Amino acid sequence: MNPLNNLFDLTGKRALITGSTKGIGYTLAKGLALAGAEVIINARHQSTVDDVQAQFTELGLTAHGLVFDVTDRQAVNMAINDFEAQVGVIDILVNNAGIQIRAPLEDFESDDFDRLMITNVNSVFYVSQTVARHMIKRGGGKIINIASVQSALARPTIAPYTASKGAVSNLTKGMTTDWAKYGLQINALAPGYFVTPLTEALVNDEQFSGWLCNRTPSNRWGELEELVGACIFLSSKASSFVNGQTIYVDGGITACI
Repeated sequence: MNPLNNLFDLTGKRALITGSTKGIGYTLAKGLALAGAEVIINARHQSTVDDVQAQFTELGLTAHGLVFDVTDRQAVNMAINDFEAQVGVIDILVNNAGIQIRAPLEDFESDDFDRLMITNVNSVFYVSQTVARHMIKRGGGKIINIASVQSALARPTIAPYTASKGAVSNLTKGMTTDWAKYGLQINALAPGYFVTPLTEALVNDEQFSGWLCNRTPSNRWGELEELVGACIFLSSKASSFVNGQTIYVDGGITACI
């Protein structure tokens, strides 16, 4: 076997991916599983977690289910601590769960602002802190926070989302500053515009898709599978000295004006 392959081999590792029953989270969970990791499927509802876990099992992939709401700090603590005690260690955490709410900033409801921040920012702190306490005791671990092209750029009607993803990118730096000394690597993966069920309306909007393709050097939307390689890299030995970085997978949109 080529020794370089070992750099990206996740065999023997266990990864928790929050919000992993659909979209980006599902794709990343499947990609990590195909790279050899046991994955932990997470969502708020038992039935959806069970469905995805069954899909992975049918593919011959090892998947656990862990039901909790990432915005409920007590539920986060209980679920993760119980899993660590009863099933085994969590070597890799991917903080994927998040929401988007669109409205002109002058009309944005304060309750929506709070819900967006709790879901996109607070949850990253809640889950990361709980998992990191176990990783610190073991002297190692990987945390990957899902940021966004909006960590660096803004568009109309999504100012609070932009603020939340900017916070995720900077929280990643803060986690590194505090936890790298314990052997943890914490980085952010920042997708650009990808074809997902949530973006279907935009994909089908000829005017928006035309603007996006012209704005993006790669001249197209991204496909979800194109996020997997970067996630495997950040989860593996290959990124052992990569820390505090936000890696944009965006077809070059942040590279030009």
